[in-house]
Amino acid sequence: MNMKLGLIKEGKIPPDTRVALSPKQCVNLLENFEEVDLVVEPSSNRCYADEEYRDCNIPMSSNLQDCDVLFGIKEVPVNDLIPDKTYCFFSHTKKKQSYNQKLMMALIAKRIRLIDYEALTYDNGKRIIGFGFYAGVVGAHNALLTYGKKFNLFDLKPAHACKDMLQMTAQYHHIKFPPVKIVVTGGGRVTKGVVHVMNAMGIREVDPQDFLSEEYDEAVYTVLDNEHLYRNKFTETYNRDEFHEHPKRYECLFQPFLGADILINGIYWDKDIPRLFETADINKPEFKLKVIADITCDENGSVPINLGASTIADPVYGISKVSGLKVEPFVNDEGIIDIMAVDNLPNELPRDASESFGHHLTELVIPELLKDYSAILERATICENGQLGKYFQYLEDYAFPNEKHRV
Repeated sequence: MNMKLGLIKEGKIPPDTRVALSPKQCVNLLENFEEVDLVVEPSSNRCYADEEYRDCNIPMSSNLQDCDVLFGIKEVPVNDLIPDKTYCFFSHTKKKQSYNQKLMMALIAKRIRLIDYEALTYDNGKRIIGFGFYAGVVGAHNALLTYGKKFNLFDLKPAHACKDMLQMTAQYHHIKFPPVKIVVTGGGRVTKGVVHVMNAMGIREVDPQDFLSEEYDEAVYTVLDNEHLYRNKFTETYNRDEFHEHPKRYECLFQPFLGADILINGIYWDKDIPRLFETADINKPEFKLKVIADITCDENGSVPINLGASTIADPVYGISKVSGLKVEPFVNDEGIIDIMAVDNLPNELPRDASESFGHHLTELVIPELLKDYSAILERATICENGQLGKYFQYLEDYAFPNEKHRV
């Protein structure tokens, strides 16, 4: 029996133009998986036009009722959810995000099986699929763009105004970045994207200790992953498993790096993990950060002066050190820190990002869907048949807020 897959149009506002599979990937999928059928829902704002799918003879339909699995990117509006289907998208519910509680409750009520891309992991906990690399690329580009604009040094086109990543980075050949210190946090795909941009700009990487102790006549960056950033308060050591199981035992070691010029933040964070710094720290003499690109983008999270997500059209806001409130950005003023906090950065390079995502989806996820049982999918199934998945029982009060005593 064939499995029918559907590519849904994005319904979240502001719209996201990414898609799970490009037209050519749809063709390859149908050629390589005889047991798979596929239909694409028409969309007026997708990075690949409907005509590009039709030119590849991919079926198009607004009726997805007969699909078994529906692939999106961002959260699906509650009214668009089809009951009793399997959906795959980034739901942003696993941290009990308050703004998506109604979505979580609707998924339960409509008996939908939700496979969250963010929760697709190998046995060792490593993420299988995501847009992290392009989030890092665009986040780093925005950091450089913001610094240049803030100090009237140079102008860069934003990523979304470029045809693709190659056109975006081609701008760097005409720019000599000033001798500043850039600190990058993280160690995964996001960081790889940031490093790609640093290398394209010709900015040199240095060791964290040298970064703190040496002065340079060129721009340099250093990368701080969890081992550099966190330490057990009692043993003064770092253990990955312990850190993720008991983050409250750990303290953050970021304070010495507050003297950098630019922070590009790509570290994973949740409420029990220490922040990189506290809001009160921005008025300390040692706080020199002028631009913060918060790729992680948790409001009041690892960067506590993230006062909420910005947009691709208006990506940067200033934070006044005096009031702690938003002010106009791009002002050469020591009392203002510029914050870049776009929460859908890969959408600035949607075709590049979609192509990469679709490759991993085809190679690593769709084969799992065709199995009778997949541990990978079980770990990523947030809910199914009106109940929470095996690994998401901790969402009980979030998914069922009106049921105090559930069996």
